[in-house]
Amino acid sequence: MKTPKSLKYTIIYTPESEGGFTVTVPALPGCVTYGKDLKEANKMAKDAISLYVESLQKHKELIPQEGNSLISSVDVDFPHFYA
Repeated sequence: MKTPKSLKYTIIYTPESEGGFTVTVPALPGCVTYGKDLKEANKMAKDAISLYVESLQKHKELIPQEGNSLISSVDVDFPHFYA
């Protein structure tokens, strides 16, 4: 199974209370890493994705690819909880 030259994955940075960021890759279950700042977190994410894909390839498993994703957030009001 040949790995494409380039794959694009959505990553999510979650700030941690002790500092730094946890990074998750929704398309790759269990692909999680950490960096002390956004620059390091981004580098660590690339490394984690590369290792994850290499492992899939080694085990002759399919490499998940994302379609076009749109990630957003919403604010939800719960006024009855604060009355």
